[in-house]
Amino acid sequence: MRLNKPALYTAATTATLALVLTACGGSTTSATGGSWDKNATVDIGSLYEPQNLDNTAGGGQGVTEALNGNVYEGLFRLTDDGKVEKLLAQDYETSADGLTYTFTLRDGVKFHSGEELTSADVKYSLEKVLADDSQSARKSNLEVVKDIATPDARTVEVTLSKRSISFVYNLSYVWIISSQAKDLKTTEDGTGPYTLGKWTRGSALSLNRFAGYWGEAAANKQVVFHYFKDASALNNALLTNAVDVVTSEQSPDALDQFKSNQNYKVNSGNSTTKLLLAFNDKAKPFTDVKVRQAVSAAIDDKKLLESVWGGYGKLIGSMVPPTDPWYEDLTSVDTHDVTKAKKLLAEAGYAKGFSFTLDTPNYDPHPTAAAFIKSQLAKVGITVEINTITPDEWYTKVYKNRDFTATLQEHVNDRDLVWYGNPDFYWGYDNKQVTQWVEQAEEATTTARQSELLKKVNRKTAEDAASDWLYLYPQIVVASTKLSGYPLNGLNSQFYAYDIKKTG
Repeated sequence: MRLNKPALYTAATTATLALVLTACGGSTTSATGGSWDKNATVDIGSLYEPQNLDNTAGGGQGVTEALNGNVYEGLFRLTDDGKVEKLLAQDYETSADGLTYTFTLRDGVKFHSGEELTSADVKYSLEKVLADDSQSARKSNLEVVKDIATPDARTVEVTLSKRSISFVYNLSYVWIISSQAKDLKTTEDGTGPYTLGKWTRGSALSLNRFAGYWGEAAANKQVVFHYFKDASALNNALLTNAVDVVTSEQSPDALDQFKSNQNYKVNSGNSTTKLLLAFNDKAKPFTDVKVRQAVSAAIDDKKLLESVWGGYGKLIGSMVPPTDPWYEDLTSVDTHDVTKAKKLLAEAGYAKGFSFTLDTPNYDPHPTAAAFIKSQLAKVGITVEINTITPDEWYTKVYKNRDFTATLQEHVNDRDLVWYGNPDFYWGYDNKQVTQWVEQAEEATTTARQSELLKKVNRKTAEDAASDWLYLYPQIVVASTKLSGYPLNGLNSQFYAYDIKKTG
């Protein structure tokens, strides 16, 4: 669940885009005078290994981090401030009624297999997202697609069943894949600046610069994503030069050793990742809004954030991060108040509390957060049994089968508030007014009207405690000072590697 290029990079990226003045062997000098090795291998440390390599088949956060923008591209991409840019779409037109989009594809684009990009590949890619077995996070948003026509090799006509102001934005999530590709869980055939090298499960995944790339060549020859089970091992790898950069620091206690070392730089960017205590709103006792409100009031989100992240991260109060157009600070709706929590429980008929099972992913920070929540809820008479599960188990048990009462999960996408308008989404929140507002927002003719309606959704879901939004993750990227041009922000958890330069 991620995306971007231009605004997403450091000031050093300006040098990346500057005219190259001299080149000698494997070393290149930019207009700013800095020398970098265009044949370098960049070693990237991450906690998020893909489940598989197909983002429509439950590949998870890791597949987006490694392959989005690097191996696969879309018709559009998102800039770091959330704006949409054309990528494989050279241009497009919209009919007067807003129902038909005609896309002209960029010429000269080739897949890694050598086949040229055609409209048939775009049709295939869209249909793959919309397929019955698709696990794409944007499947429901794109079900507005009624028909896909390919009048010629470079033209795609998409007809919608109703207006969708977010249609082009949602297309930025769709990877364009060769219609001839096979075995996409373990192989790839994209158009991006890198091809897949080798994936050693449980260890590393390498990407190699694609010589036939249609755009600007990657600034490095190879990137290798190294996967670690915990933050300590990841930090040790950075300290011993086994990796050059950590995509998202998960151990704030370790930051001082990097801040005090001139060989490293600690960067703080913007994140769209929310940690949720997601209730099953169709399972008792969380069918009762007062119970959800009570649980939310009983948990001290500020103390949890401080215990996990120190001075980093942000309290959020709703599903909407500050980078979304319809953001409003609603932390006052979800204040920590034990007295209020006990009163709400009594009003809901649970004066003596109740017990429930919390399904908890087994990777950081979920176990820590689960233990904290258990101790907090015990103070108001609620007993929590923690059931620790793997990401694969979470997907099947919670997301697919809805077999849960409450769960912890991070949601990485921007603009994902709209999922509360879908009663069939895994958390089961069903408010007809909210659903109507979401539908009206999607059919709006102006972004101002869209934002007006989604602000109503934001406030209503917060007041209903549809979930408990514990906090917004910080986005901390720690890197060797030998690197420049790496992404700083965590929009949808992508990690574009093609502008990274390495010296020495």
